[in-house]
Parts: sequence; C-alpha cells; structure tokens
Amino acid sequence: MGDRNLSSIESEIEDARTRLASTIDQLAYRTSPKTIAKREVGQFKAFFVNANGPRVDNIAKVAAGVAGTIAVFALIRKIVK
Repeated sequence: MGDRNLSSIESEIEDARTRLASTIDQLAYRTSPKTIAKREVGQFKAFFVNANGPRVDNIAKVAAGVAGTIAVFALIRKIVK
C-alpha cells in the first residue's frame, strides 16, 4: 500500500461520500416537479418582461401569431361552408 495508511483512505472515502451526497441532493432539487415548474414559469415571464419593462417585440410576435392562426381558421371555416 506504500505511503497510504488506513486513516487517509478512510478520509478519502468520507470525502467521496460527502461529494456524492451533495450531488444527489442537487439532482433531486433540479429534477423536482416544483423546481421545474418554477424554472419554466420564470423563463416564460422573462420572454415577455425584462428589467426595463414589457418586451414589446416578443409580445407583438405572439400577438401576430395568434391573429394569423385565427385568420387561417376563419378562412378554412369559410371555405368549408
């Protein structure tokens, strides 16, 4: 075993256990449904609002997309009748 003694090996094992426990706690936190939902809501809000106020460019894009979709459905409905 060379210069490695039992106490240093035990210390390394304990350090590894501590690191693994921390990693497992982080993974459990990151993958919890509540954390995922908070993160997604935050990203959704950030798309429409930043520190300076509403992001008009993104709001306009979404509004145009919704209006275009409604127009397409209305046109299809008119054609089908």
